[in-house]
Amino acid sequence: MIFGLGSSNLKIKEGSARFQYLATVTGCLGVISGAMHFGWPSPSLPKLLDDSSHIQVTSEDGSWLASMPCIGAASGSIMTAYLVDRIGRKTCMLMTAPAYLIAWLMVAFATTIWELYTARFISGWADGLVFTAFPMYLGEIASYDIRGLLGSSIQLSMIAGMLIINAIGSYLSITNTALICSALPPIFFVTFMFMPESPYYLVMKDKIKEAEKSLQLFRQSRDVSNELSRVSEVVKEDQAQSGHFYELFTVPSNRRAAIIVFGLRTFQQFSGTTVITFYAQSIFREASGDISASTASMIYFTLQLICAMTSSFLVDKVGRKPLLVISIIGSGVALSLEGTYFFLSNNTTVDVSNLKIIPLVALLGYVVIFNIGMGVIPVLFLGEMFSTNVKALALCLADIWFGILVTAASKFFQIMQDGFGISVPFFTFAICCALGLVFIFFDVPETKGKTLEDIQEELKGKKEKEITEKNPVLYSISS
Repeated sequence: MIFGLGSSNLKIKEGSARFQYLATVTGCLGVISGAMHFGWPSPSLPKLLDDSSHIQVTSEDGSWLASMPCIGAASGSIMTAYLVDRIGRKTCMLMTAPAYLIAWLMVAFATTIWELYTARFISGWADGLVFTAFPMYLGEIASYDIRGLLGSSIQLSMIAGMLIINAIGSYLSITNTALICSALPPIFFVTFMFMPESPYYLVMKDKIKEAEKSLQLFRQSRDVSNELSRVSEVVKEDQAQSGHFYELFTVPSNRRAAIIVFGLRTFQQFSGTTVITFYAQSIFREASGDISASTASMIYFTLQLICAMTSSFLVDKVGRKPLLVISIIGSGVALSLEGTYFFLSNNTTVDVSNLKIIPLVALLGYVVIFNIGMGVIPVLFLGEMFSTNVKALALCLADIWFGILVTAASKFFQIMQDGFGISVPFFTFAICCALGLVFIFFDVPETKGKTLEDIQEELKGKKEKEITEKNPVLYSISS
């Protein structure tokens, strides 16, 4: 059956998910813009720190340039928590395009360090919007059978953005890099503005007719009455509660969702991703000789990208929980190997000259296994776990918590390395992987093949049998 929308000439097979993919791809352009800004210091700071730079930058200035987006993101996340249920997920996303564009133009034509600080803060503010609004948007437009694939695109886009900025920034000047990158935000704005708003937001605003049209477009089906009824029912139940800050922790289902999401984010950062990223170039150089920092970075991010793509296709087939378990076990093994090598190298008289391949193999193994599960799925859960009445607040707090975790893990790595040697943080993060395995095994539910409504029912303590009986048609199709 062929389905046309309104007066449009667009013809897509009924039941197709193409519009969901289209909305995801266009939205991901905003994520890539943010990731390029975030990764900008990697190829740019060495140029700014050089004596020939037209802007005099100290190492302390460099650390502030690197961390300024985190400060901006906190303000952006707080603002999004207020705006996203008032002006919509889509509008919040579109607001980031002019911010990213202004930030790139400021970088391109900056003559003082304060102009760079301001540009980095603005880009961080936009990050706060995009990384709060987009997980909500994707979770609410996606069909249950491809929600994992679409949700994984956020982490995939972040890695792609980091790879792109390292590739461009390593070979072009700071000005030319910024001017080239400034082309992406307008492309994002022009393409994403034609995408429909989230049906959940439209139902929240009593725009039922628009919500129906949104679902018809995303599902490519004229008859969406059953799904619209389920969305209306769950939104009505959620809005019966006020959505105040304290309800995130006092309502049992919200509290459990917060524990799962915040816990996974914590173990994600303390399962070694920070220390591996910091030490990747040194490991490459030690194992492979005179390899440039830019080449090492591109190898690292390319491998990450391939693995994240693999994970995005597996997550709806294998499931979230098995991938998390495999990922965190493998990460712990790789970190233990790294720690053992550096302990033998730095703290004993054992000759490790013939073992230099071990840290490289462990590094590559870590990148593969971490990005199969722990690198992708905690981000996916942001759009799956929370009820509509607390989702905006929860994602705001999750973004702020993530910034705190990145800073804490980085500082922990630095303190442990300076005080006890490089092997200690590797071993410590390996122990964190073991603790994370226990957390995943006992506390993290499987959400594969479940609608957002079903996930909320499960968080409220209802058995799978009760949920299946409530929606027998869906489960007869999915089984």
